[in-house]
Amino acid sequence: MKVMLRKVGEKYEIYVPKKDLEELVVESEKEGIWGGTIKIANGWTFAMPDMPPDTKLPITVDARKLSGGDD
Repeated sequence: MKVMLRKVGEKYEIYVPKKDLEELVVESEKEGIWGGTIKIANGWTFAMPDMPPDTKLPITVDARKLSGGDD
């Protein structure tokens, strides 16, 4: 699923265009957001692609939705 990721202050925010959904990242498996799973405020969980920690944001990536909501 294509998602757009940006940084807002010290937090990350994800936008899912397919669902017109914008939510804060509330949990991250790893210290950063790349290469692990993240959970957003509405409860959805995504597997994020491996990217360098200094990847410029905002960026659109293909993340795999693991749980939450309808497709």
